[in-house]
Amino acid sequence: MSKHTFPWKRIVLATKNKGKVREFSRMFKGFDVEIVTIADLPDMPDVVEDGETFEENARKKAEAISHATGLPALADDSGLEVDALGGKPGVYSARFAGPNATDSQNNAKLIALMQDIPEAERKARFVCVLALAIPGGETLFARGTCEGRIVLESKGENGFGYDPHFFLPDRQQTMAELAPEEKNRISHRGEAVRKLENVLRERFL
Repeated sequence: MSKHTFPWKRIVLATKNKGKVREFSRMFKGFDVEIVTIADLPDMPDVVEDGETFEENARKKAEAISHATGLPALADDSGLEVDALGGKPGVYSARFAGPNATDSQNNAKLIALMQDIPEAERKARFVCVLALAIPGGETLFARGTCEGRIVLESKGENGFGYDPHFFLPDRQQTMAELAPEEKNRISHRGEAVRKLENVLRERFL
């Protein structure tokens, strides 16, 4: 397959998460561009995620890293929204039970809040927003969601975060019971990656 050319030679992934790096790198397959991460570069700023929306946090990270490097930068922000909790934990998903909270602590707080909520009212979704900041240009966004509901009993050993309590009615499994390949195919992050990939191909192919 021939390579297609971006206006830039390098793109920075604003994450140190190896799983995200693998997934995001696949987005640029077929493009003649080098992928680097903030772990590969010195003196990268620590970006405080203090926005009120996923879009604000993703934009802030991407634009800060792009400004620091002079390169396009891709960032994401993602989390869980529970309807019965007014959309919480939302942007606070990773620290729902407090700063530096573990997955177990966050899940324990979630389930404690859901105990008295009827099953039919436990609707929830995972959300992922990607932001690609381009030097001298606009920041591009893509949003992906995955709908489900919260179950009180933890099921499955795969995944991370709230996956063991996120039930997918059409599959009769939690996210943590899915094989990694299946999760990537249906997940909020997978959908956002595909949407942004389509935007890039429309612009640069």
